[in-house]
Amino acid sequence: MNNCIFSVSSYFDGESVHQNGPYIIATENSKITEIISDPLTTDRTELSQRFRDLSIPVINAEFLMPGMVEAHCHLFLNGGELDFQARKDYFVQPEEAMLQTARDNLRDSLANGITLIRDAGDRYGINHKIRDEFVDSHVKIRSPGQALRRPKKYGSFMATEVESPEEMRAAVVKAYKAADDLKIILTGIIDFVAGTVTKPPQFDLESLNELMDMAHEHNMLTFTHCSGIEGLKIAAEAGVDSIEHGFFMTREVLELMAQKGIAWVPTFSPVHFQWHRPELAGWDESTVANLKAILDSHSEHLAIGHDLNVNIVAGSDAGSYGVRHGYALIDELLFMVDAGMPIAAVLASATSVPRELWSEQTANIQVGNSANFVALKTSPFEQAESLRQVEFVFNNGCMLKKGVEVTITSDTMAADDSTSCS
Repeated sequence: MNNCIFSVSSYFDGESVHQNGPYIIATENSKITEIISDPLTTDRTELSQRFRDLSIPVINAEFLMPGMVEAHCHLFLNGGELDFQARKDYFVQPEEAMLQTARDNLRDSLANGITLIRDAGDRYGINHKIRDEFVDSHVKIRSPGQALRRPKKYGSFMATEVESPEEMRAAVVKAYKAADDLKIILTGIIDFVAGTVTKPPQFDLESLNELMDMAHEHNMLTFTHCSGIEGLKIAAEAGVDSIEHGFFMTREVLELMAQKGIAWVPTFSPVHFQWHRPELAGWDESTVANLKAILDSHSEHLAIGHDLNVNIVAGSDAGSYGVRHGYALIDELLFMVDAGMPIAAVLASATSVPRELWSEQTANIQVGNSANFVALKTSPFEQAESLRQVEFVFNNGCMLKKGVEVTITSDTMAADDSTSCS
């Protein structure tokens, strides 16, 4: 029946924290049926009558929160591979090797509490295939297929080229038939030596407006690779649904984003790794100083964006150099905490906010909603680092530890290491 009772000391429901437990959260057929506060004052006979079955497993947890969302990653790439030649050679590997990489990345994502992923594009079609392969699994994948870029510009590993309005329309129609979102490469990447984005945007305002109109005609959400003030202004003025990365952000752009309801996925992780491990790329002291300045400005503007009520969404760009799937999302949340965002807002950025923006099924811990939980050893409201201490994930009526299903029995107090689900 997939029925369980969770006894928890505290929980975050997706919007606010409930700290004065214990609480009883009852589930039936993968739905939350009841939440009882202070069960110690509730008559045990009454509880038994409510749940009708004393053999229902009782699972103890210190802290519960909704399953997390990774809003920006590349499932077919292994961010933990640090050998530059190996990363280059990977792009000529057979499809099955790329699919296995994506499967491994999904396992690591689940082990870190992620139950919804938005892929950020690959030109090999791995994201569509892995989405379809895992359609009935414990993690849901949104896939844009191939992103769109201008000919011979940045993004060859994840995008198809479009030049004329006719090519843009054909690409949008193709995406509409198979993709969940439309990804657009608006700018190139940061030149770390120069400390800025040196190349002009790939699309001007007129062209990006055309793409927005085409996408919204088909009710497709858009997310846009964009850094540098010139590109950021274009993205905000065109009203894209989400700006990804957004390095060199300004208050003026953030004000326009807040006005238009544009989300921001700040992806600290790739730049932070370059700063943290400069010897791998051979960066000199000047470049390291540039990296630090970029990160400091990013933190400052994230705090401003939060104060302006910009929709902040957590995404790590996992698959990028040094950015590991699953683990990096937790890094990203801790970067947000360090930037001064309140922990409740940080958790919402990885739970309720993206699901609402994407019209996905809510995972908020409320009666009637799906039971889609992450359990932590301690509350992140006491210590943010506890986000790294995932005890288990519960979704679709099954418990998973380290990304693997485990048995739930009537006397369950902690999950065992077997591989079936009752």
